[in-house]
Amino acid sequence: MAHESAKRSMKILICGGGIAGQALAYRLGRSGHRVVVVERFSALRATGAQVDLRGQGIDAVERMGLLDVVKSKLVDERGVALVNAQGKVRATIMANTSGQGRQSLTSEYEIMRGDLVRILHDATKGDVKYVFGVSVERFEQDENRVFAHFSDGSTGEFDLLVGADGQGSRIRRAILPSGSPDPYWPVGIHMAYWFIPRIASDGNIRDTYNAPGGRMIMRRSHNPTETQVYFVLRENSAEASAVHREPVERQKQFWTQRFHDAGWQTERFLDGMTTTESFYSQEVLQVRTDTWSKGRVVLVGDAAHCASPYSGMGVSGALVGAYVLAGEINRNPDDLPTALANYDSTLRPFVDEIQATVKPRLLRLAMPTSQLGIDALHTAAAVACSLHIPDLLARFAKEDRGGAWTLPDYPDRAAETTEPLTEPPAPQASIAALAAVAAVATSRARNGTPRS
Repeated sequence: MAHESAKRSMKILICGGGIAGQALAYRLGRSGHRVVVVERFSALRATGAQVDLRGQGIDAVERMGLLDVVKSKLVDERGVALVNAQGKVRATIMANTSGQGRQSLTSEYEIMRGDLVRILHDATKGDVKYVFGVSVERFEQDENRVFAHFSDGSTGEFDLLVGADGQGSRIRRAILPSGSPDPYWPVGIHMAYWFIPRIASDGNIRDTYNAPGGRMIMRRSHNPTETQVYFVLRENSAEASAVHREPVERQKQFWTQRFHDAGWQTERFLDGMTTTESFYSQEVLQVRTDTWSKGRVVLVGDAAHCASPYSGMGVSGALVGAYVLAGEINRNPDDLPTALANYDSTLRPFVDEIQATVKPRLLRLAMPTSQLGIDALHTAAAVACSLHIPDLLARFAKEDRGGAWTLPDYPDRAAETTEPLTEPPAPQASIAALAAVAAVATSRARNGTPRS
């Protein structure tokens, strides 16, 4: 090679165009690899509810050079208030904007999932080929290649296949050893969210209301016209676990049955649910597996290690995982087994840390089943806030939710010489048609893939 630092470019297929897939595509595309992202939806899924960045996730975005544009799209959420049935605020925990310590219940970096998806897409579309409306149906591999068979009947040959297809990952199912334990770790909680019109009383403090029966309602407003509604339920039943795979109308009936008598603004929220186009229902789960790769196939993001919404590190975990995987591939482009082994050994301690933050017993304490328990929760929170305890704990904490684990340093291959590479095979699609499809916003609001 003409330059001693020149490294071989790889043909890489990423299955899934969400946050993890696009973050990985960003770093790999800038490093000279030929990257194809296939997304089974017909357009970019720039939808979903509010997400946040914390700890190492903020560092990962900064190293991508995207922190300023992310800051320009942040949601104005100043804190979290606990309210009673009359809407009276019992306690308020503000966001930690000191630049020190850890993020509180609401992060300094709150952003709509759709905005983050669009930021990543805009940053990658010049270096990455996107194909929408296509998925990987099956694949075979040998020591040198992965052969992918796509839903449109086409095939492709790649050096690496990445499963970034969410917590219900089909790629994960294909690589898990026969007889592997169920990768899903439920926490006994279910959640639904949707958007409704905003009214004058909907402020920039997230309202959280508890109702007897282990029920919680959250209201948060992300722009001048829309408000997000979240229903959260403590329930261990086959019906609750199964309903998320049923038709949307059946899901809405389930949530109406469980919450119709909850009080506060429930009637308003249920009225909005009947006409919303953004409804989404899920069981709160973690994905725990000892297997993140097999041969030339590897998992990233929720497909590998979904930490659940209650970790506060789902999006940050996806961004960090993409950063580490790309860094190890770039460090070992001619030794893929070493790259994937290093990805696992480097990232696993961080994943263990963020998954361990989800403690079902503590979650149950925050969702009492009786009014007496709710009153006790509110009283304790009010006393703690009057003494500024949450603020002090956040400001003087030495670590955020990701613990003391720090992002590794990887050299930036963007400026390095890479070997030329012929265009990789890809699913049959017209570039002009893809550009047109990508401009259409999908109406289906999703923040992850439901368990299937």
